[in-house]
Amino acid sequence: MTGLDQTSAAPGARRTGAPRGLAGFGGLGELVARLRGQLGQLRVRILTERYPTLVDFGCALALLLVTSAPQHRYLSAHSWLWALQIGLILPLTFRRRVPFAVFGVTAAVAFVQWLTAWGMPADIAVLFALYTVGAHCRRRRTMIAYLVAELGVVLAVLRWTPITEHGGSPLATSVKVFVMLSGTVTAAAVLGLNLRARRAQLAALRQRAHDLERQRDQQAALAVAEERSRIAREMHDIVTHNLSVMVALADGAVYANAHAPEKATAAMRQSAETGRRALTDMRRFLGVLRSDEPDALRHPQPGIAQLTALVEQVRAAGLRTGLHLEGDHSTVSAGAQLTVYRLVQESLTNTLKHTAPGATARVRVACGPSTVMVEVCDNGFPEPHQGHTSPIGHTGQGLTGMRSRAASYGGELVAGPLPGGGWRVATTLVLDDTGLDSGDGAPDFDGPGPDTAPDDRS
Repeated sequence: MTGLDQTSAAPGARRTGAPRGLAGFGGLGELVARLRGQLGQLRVRILTERYPTLVDFGCALALLLVTSAPQHRYLSAHSWLWALQIGLILPLTFRRRVPFAVFGVTAAVAFVQWLTAWGMPADIAVLFALYTVGAHCRRRRTMIAYLVAELGVVLAVLRWTPITEHGGSPLATSVKVFVMLSGTVTAAAVLGLNLRARRAQLAALRQRAHDLERQRDQQAALAVAEERSRIAREMHDIVTHNLSVMVALADGAVYANAHAPEKATAAMRQSAETGRRALTDMRRFLGVLRSDEPDALRHPQPGIAQLTALVEQVRAAGLRTGLHLEGDHSTVSAGAQLTVYRLVQESLTNTLKHTAPGATARVRVACGPSTVMVEVCDNGFPEPHQGHTSPIGHTGQGLTGMRSRAASYGGELVAGPLPGGGWRVATTLVLDDTGLDSGDGAPDFDGPGPDTAPDDRS
């Protein structure tokens, strides 16, 4: 063993270092002391905010004791000076409720003191009152209080400046006293103004935070409303179209059941397939489509490529429909393709619901470099019990949703009856910002436009 080891291992050897396990006790003590200090400040702040008058009364009593102690003999000999002492300090009890009035009272008592007695330590109450005016009143009242306090400084210098010794100049002494007292008054006013500015800044920050929070809530509410509108629009398109097709297929199956059972069976199977497809679309739209759903891969997000299947579905329901696609739709975004699909779907659904048997429809989609033009026309006449318009007092939601979809891509939906009979729906979707200023937002299809007539067909 080395000498160091022997020394440390010797019995009764004195250790100078602290144990390692107790090395952190000093830091823990500082932390506890800091927490106690912060807790004490928090208690004082809460007490000051809840009971300001009571706190100010306690502070005034403490100030009265502190200023009375150095001159208790002089006050005992001249008991009437207690009235001035109390008149200067006790009004500070209400300094935060009526700061300007409290300053006026203390200034008036100080003026009476100037007329009848010498200066007293209680004159510091004027500085506290001035500080409170600066912290709680407007700048105009603060300036008035400051000028009054400066006038008091001038009066005090003129009367209470001590006589100089050793041949000193009285004027120089008066100037020194004035500068000292005036600096004290200015410091009290500036401290009050700084506190008022800080409180105003904190209030502005709180108001801004409140406004931002309210704006965030409003934006969230608008987002919820927009999402609800979008969900309602999507569900309307999915449910209305598929139910219309299922009803048409079911009616056809009932009609064909007597003389062509195999056609009735095919129609019912088609109706069941349409229902399953509608359920799949709703599951996908609501975000609950499971990864093991058997139809997940067979039913992608509908777009222009799925218009062929849509037209076949409508044909199976009894509406003869033609489809004409122009241009390359591979460059069209998925959102725009979904909009095109929903517009065609809703238009064909309206034709299927509102026209008499034997009507035909024509779908035309033209994809350009920056636009997609959609047109759906039919030559059917309304059924006698339905008509092309909704009942009085009821506005169809189908066209409203279609207009909203078209407007999201800078398009304006045109819908209405044709001069020779039938119905036409057309719009042009703008795929980029350049198309918004080119003036090509209106549909550019051949054929007659709709007459001016109610367009609430839904």
